[in-house]
Amino acid sequence: MSTLLFDPLTTTTVELQQRLASGKLNSVQIIETYLTQIDAHNPALNAFISLAPRDALRSIAAALDAERAAGSLRGPFHGIPIVLKDSIMTASELGMPTTAGSFALAQAKCKKNAPLVEKLIDTGLIILGKANLTEFCGLKTSAMMPGWSAYGGQTLSPKCAQSPGGSSTGPAVAIAAGFAPLSIGTETTGSIMVPASRNALYAIKPTVGDVDIKGVFSLSELYDSAGPMAKSTHDLVPVTEILLGRKLTSAGQKNWQGLSVGFVDPRVWNLGDSMCRHHEGTAEEMIETYERVVSKLKEAGGDLRYPVVVPDVSELTVDGKEAFMKIAFWDCKNRTIDNFLKEYEESPVRSLADIVKFNEEHKDDALPHPFPDQSDLHKCLDNTDEEEEIEFLKKGLRAKARQLLDSTFDTEGVSIIAAPTDSALLIHGAAAGYPTANVPLGILSYNGRAYGICLIAKAGEEETLLRFMSIFENTLPPRPVPDLGKLDPIPGHKNIGSQ
Repeated sequence: MSTLLFDPLTTTTVELQQRLASGKLNSVQIIETYLTQIDAHNPALNAFISLAPRDALRSIAAALDAERAAGSLRGPFHGIPIVLKDSIMTASELGMPTTAGSFALAQAKCKKNAPLVEKLIDTGLIILGKANLTEFCGLKTSAMMPGWSAYGGQTLSPKCAQSPGGSSTGPAVAIAAGFAPLSIGTETTGSIMVPASRNALYAIKPTVGDVDIKGVFSLSELYDSAGPMAKSTHDLVPVTEILLGRKLTSAGQKNWQGLSVGFVDPRVWNLGDSMCRHHEGTAEEMIETYERVVSKLKEAGGDLRYPVVVPDVSELTVDGKEAFMKIAFWDCKNRTIDNFLKEYEESPVRSLADIVKFNEEHKDDALPHPFPDQSDLHKCLDNTDEEEEIEFLKKGLRAKARQLLDSTFDTEGVSIIAAPTDSALLIHGAAAGYPTANVPLGILSYNGRAYGICLIAKAGEEETLLRFMSIFENTLPPRPVPDLGKLDPIPGHKNIGSQ
């Protein structure tokens, strides 16, 4: 660590901007520090699919340093690097492919940056690299380990070698390991929240439809959004403003005025042994920490209700029928995948059927051990539902999800519902299209895995979530920092650091 100009494991964008403003650092030095950290530890974690060419990164950073010296700042992140999930399109000129973790897209070339990427660049952010993900955001097969893709391999969490979370694993690991101070992930249900939880990060998924996700791989227009992850709420606020295109003026306030939070019972809201096998005593440890945090927030003056009752996800049906995955499979066959592929200037695949065929014809690369199937893609391809039925289900599911959550918001008189991130509450949030967030809660004593609390508010209430997150961060101990000295390189890891 003595050779680094700052500690990348703990330094926030706020601190970097302070040092940039004082002249103690420049953006070229910041880029070099993160590249050094990546070279040292990415071989053990495999967070990236690609990095921007190093000479290009240095040139961009130097140009932004020159702008700063001339008194011109583009925004709050001027000269700061950011990592993108490799399901977000970047123009070929940036030197990184957009693969969604698939060999079928490894050689495809993008026409242009996704609109959200343009927004980030326009405010002075530097696109450092593209992070690994669960292939096709988890759609390819339900058997896949989170954070695994045929093209990118397996990403591991610096906090624990076990499952690192959902499909936005690479962006989360990149922040936790100090490879960058900010990242952007995408989420259908839990894809940002669970990796953020397991890497002790702050994260937010804005209201569905409020962030432009054109040029972003998604499963369904009903559920999907893109959102940031960081080591501090203070870093999340300005990047969320950029994505939403509006100011969140009270997001950084640390008072409870007009803010009330309802915590569910963690004994009721958990994934259970069938979904998440716990070491003996682990569930009790997590509950004890959860309830201790509730008490501490109350002692700090918080308006908290515990426990609040939220209707079970089994009630999330339309006319008594399951609709969540039915909608996702239809959208993937008929809308989202084909629309995404249209954004490529050159690509060997132009449809879902093309992807399935490509994978079958290139099995050694596209369908390798340990996950050599594409059953979910086949389910999408085999979907025969009519558009009229799906539109009915979409309207019904959105209305039902909001009705179920609003019953708790209104009956309990709370503005936020909180639950263990390892729970099915995120399904409610996705179906409702409501904004969700994660805050770090603790680490398990037996293996060091981090876990968190997920938060849900009504549509458009990102400011409310961020206010509470700021209070939470200010009230509770700092998030745990991983020990990277104990990590061994992944066998066969491909070096991305030599560009």
